[in-house]
Amino acid sequence: MKIRSLIAAAALVLGGAFVASPAQAANIATNPGFESGLTGWTCSSGAQAVTTPVRSGSGALAATPAGSDFARCSQTVTVQPNTAYTLSAWVRGPYVFLGAIGFSETWAAPGASWAQLTRSFTTGAAQTSVTVYLNGWYGQGTYYADDVVLDGPGGNPPGPQPPAAPVLSFSQTTTDVNLSWPAVSGATGYRVYRNGTLVSSPTATTYTDRPAAGTHGYQVSAVNAAGESAKSNTVTATVGSVPPPPTGLPKRVMVGYLHASFANGSGYTRMADVPNEWDVVNLSFGEPTSVTSGDIRFTQCPVAECPNVETEAQFIAAIRAKQQAGKKVLISIGGQNGQVQLTTTAARDKFVQSVGAIIDKYGLDGLDIDFEGHSLSLNAGDTDFRNPTTPVIVNLIAALRSLKARYGSRFILTMAPETFFVQLGYQFYGSGQWGGADPRAAAYLPVIHAMRNDLTLLHVQDYNSGPIMGLDNQYHTMGGHDFHVAMTDMLLAGFPIQGNANNVFPALRQDQVAIGLPSSPQAGNGFTTVAEVQKAFDCLAKGVNCGPYRPRGVYPNLRGLMTWSINWDRFNNFEFSRSHRSYLNALG
Repeated sequence: MKIRSLIAAAALVLGGAFVASPAQAANIATNPGFESGLTGWTCSSGAQAVTTPVRSGSGALAATPAGSDFARCSQTVTVQPNTAYTLSAWVRGPYVFLGAIGFSETWAAPGASWAQLTRSFTTGAAQTSVTVYLNGWYGQGTYYADDVVLDGPGGNPPGPQPPAAPVLSFSQTTTDVNLSWPAVSGATGYRVYRNGTLVSSPTATTYTDRPAAGTHGYQVSAVNAAGESAKSNTVTATVGSVPPPPTGLPKRVMVGYLHASFANGSGYTRMADVPNEWDVVNLSFGEPTSVTSGDIRFTQCPVAECPNVETEAQFIAAIRAKQQAGKKVLISIGGQNGQVQLTTTAARDKFVQSVGAIIDKYGLDGLDIDFEGHSLSLNAGDTDFRNPTTPVIVNLIAALRSLKARYGSRFILTMAPETFFVQLGYQFYGSGQWGGADPRAAAYLPVIHAMRNDLTLLHVQDYNSGPIMGLDNQYHTMGGHDFHVAMTDMLLAGFPIQGNANNVFPALRQDQVAIGLPSSPQAGNGFTTVAEVQKAFDCLAKGVNCGPYRPRGVYPNLRGLMTWSINWDRFNNFEFSRSHRSYLNALG
């Protein structure tokens, strides 16, 4: 889990094809052959115009990714609404991507030969501009591009035009949803939609709605004499809902993993010595007897590895003492080495029986699912996160529902997926619409969605991660506050799967979400300093101290923090637990 680095998501999910370009009717791209240097293009520092190699003319683009920079070059072109366009470019080198923001992209890896990429799209009903781009990929070498063509009519059609779509954000209380958006040039008014139905036509750029209890999706459009713009992005708010089950957890929680079955270089920490700062202690790990058996076993760390390990009776007594002090102790299943694939109903049933046996033996409060590696993946053709068909997904959902039903409303269920299995779904889902991508991409989403009414906490691991694209269509890199803000915002605002606005993963409740972090530099890649973590929490919960990424809302009920691990925090002189416990307590 929290021990190894995840290979950058980019290297796992690539998919695309070479496509022949139709005959060109027009080219409205500026400086398409880079004969005028980079004029008309906005490029990263790794890009330059070169005179060799070129496909035609006297120039071409050469761009080299560096670190988390993918060496993107883009330009914004004036287009007409409701119009078909074809974008193409000739490329060579390692992975090269061609696309238009808001539409699908394509890629190739042609090596030393020139190959043509082509992608067609149709502009929206009120769209008057489009941004086209080329970029390479994380960790790859220099790519080249030449003879870019955006084939279609340029400029605006004559006569007045509707305004552009607004960009919507929100905050909320338990009863009210406060919508706001920047003024749109040329707009004389706005229209607010709740769940697709017009509810107000304000002239101001704010609107407060008090809807019925439940979850609601909001959009806003701009209007003028020429008509109505396209609708904005969707924001999702849940108000007046039935309160979460009475788990006994405080408003702000600290969740820590305890190395109970191994030492891992950080030293063994007895259950009785777990500091009081931790509200939830996840015993790590329960692991299967084989990958597909579903038979989960948990044993304490052996004396040879952990000389100071307590006896089983002392261990159970310490769990009881923690519970009497108001703490919760869970069994965590999986981790880096615990691959669990419930491929059959027999494995599903064994999982329920064996996990239940562990919970009963130690008197635990619930279950944490920390499936990593190859535990979860999506079969080809399994494209709907609301109705999954892959056995390992379907059987896991059924098993979790059985355990929840067995233990009742106070049973705590948490999950700790990596970003690859959740937020990557904004770009990729399973093997992708063209096939060839990693089938594990975003494979946690159907499980999270199916269990959302029973899920106590989701604390995605914001570490051991490659760069991940946020809702701003920019890649964010772990280690700073902006990464945590962007990744958490996706969970609390919801996001379209593979960018499809008609297939949105709904937002989770604020009280269901915590931020997952390493507790020390030794604990995992992506360690974030105390100051940067608290800046991220300030931005999300209070709307202050934000960086370049601006979240879609303010989330005052964001639940707290998770860390790998309690042992590594102790190794690091308790910096994580003591600093962040004080901070969370002060938030109230």
